[in-house]
Amino acid sequence: MRVVCVYREKQDYSRSVNEWLENFRRQTGRVIETINPDTNPHFCEAYDIVEYPTIIALGSRGDIRAIWSGRNLPLINEVLYYMI
Repeated sequence: MRVVCVYREKQDYSRSVNEWLENFRRQTGRVIETINPDTNPHFCEAYDIVEYPTIIALGSRGDIRAIWSGRNLPLINEVLYYMI
């Protein structure tokens, strides 16, 4: 499965997202793909992502398995479940 974090750099929430992504990498050894909605608007349109940050877990066919939006980031175990 593919897990993607969609967010903009240099926003008031960016620091907490970057810290969460780094904690995720340290605890799991896995890296979550990041996308800037300004440079890849087609991805956001395809999955109707309008709130940032958003973490989205996609199946092998591109179907949405889980989505978390807003400043309250999910638990690391919740996201890791979709990467196994």
